[in-house]
Amino acid sequence: MRSHFLFMAAGSLFLLAGCSETPVPFEPQLVDVPAGVPATGPRISGDEATGLVLSWMEQDDTGASLHYARLEDGTWSDANVVVDGVDMFVNWADMPSVQPVGAGRLAAHWLQMSADMTYAYDVVFTQSADDGQSWSEPIRPHSDGTPTEHGFVSMFSDGSRTGLVWLDGRKMVNEVTDDPVASGMTLRAAFVDKNQNVEQEQLVDELICDCCQTDIAVASSGPVAVYRDRSTAEIRDIFVTRHVDGQWLTGKPVASDNWEIPGCPVNGPSIVAGGDFVAVAWFTGSGGRPVVKLSVSNDSGETFGEPFEVADGSVLGRVGLVHLGKGAVAVSWLQSGAVGSHDVAVRKIEAGAAGSVHIVAQNAGSFSVPQIALAGEDLIFVWTETEEFENSVHSARVAASTL
Repeated sequence: MRSHFLFMAAGSLFLLAGCSETPVPFEPQLVDVPAGVPATGPRISGDEATGLVLSWMEQDDTGASLHYARLEDGTWSDANVVVDGVDMFVNWADMPSVQPVGAGRLAAHWLQMSADMTYAYDVVFTQSADDGQSWSEPIRPHSDGTPTEHGFVSMFSDGSRTGLVWLDGRKMVNEVTDDPVASGMTLRAAFVDKNQNVEQEQLVDELICDCCQTDIAVASSGPVAVYRDRSTAEIRDIFVTRHVDGQWLTGKPVASDNWEIPGCPVNGPSIVAGGDFVAVAWFTGSGGRPVVKLSVSNDSGETFGEPFEVADGSVLGRVGLVHLGKGAVAVSWLQSGAVGSHDVAVRKIEAGAAGSVHIVAQNAGSFSVPQIALAGEDLIFVWTETEEFENSVHSARVAASTL
């Protein structure tokens, strides 16, 4: 939805934010990405303290490889390679990552085939203590050894350890019954120490949506993770879990959309945090009406306020979220554009007011999961475009003040 409008949020009427002065135009500047073609699965990790890292996958006749680059003075550095030529499971929605986890420390994960079956693959994890000059021997953070799906990983720094949360399909080897809990997807978590030892592997949720992305942010109380749950009645709403006293708590809904859908929408949530402030953005199609929503917590994710609508109409979801400070956020999403094209859109939400909808890119691929991050005074965007059945990775930056 590109036009100015009024919308109802948290029981009150909010007007689009305005300004008496002539606004600075929203003009994204393209930033070269050092990726070959084809390339897919771009993902941005890091923050202002660690710097931003962009990762992506490339494929050739020898297999797939995981690459990454750093944002330096507003441009992406030359590409580096974590792993090359592996039997990697490559999927547009389930993106590997390279993530800063401390001074000179990087963590990386990818998905590797575990058997000669379409959806038999493992999460593989490695880390570097010398800023990517060398990498540890890869391990699998899950101990089941089943030829099933494992993926949609989110990571966070926990001192000298790295925490991971992932979708784990180990129960899918069971015979399917009328009870989806017996053979459905689960959410699991673990920590990996600096010596590649796996610790505290935990079942977090015994039934969740099969292929929606997860996300994690660290609030004042500790890590907070979001994911799309699945009930036995096929309600697939966004849930939140917090890591408290060494354990992930039982997940509970951020909001009750009551979206009943018999299959996975491949549309995960995004979360940001700053102190006690936590915000979650997500897509829902409840009632047959596609909407991007946002909900805010002021107690480190323990409770969330009534959600309000960020965008509706032609939205496809694939949301991104950044914290702009002082409770303001920028929400991005993918939406239908002109015939056969898709737009990457963004708007600012601050103090109950929504800024104008801005279009970052008009030719994103339908199988794109746009990324958004904050670097100093700039917003950084990354998305995938498709031409003649080949994917390529693109990026842009724009002053956050122009939202």
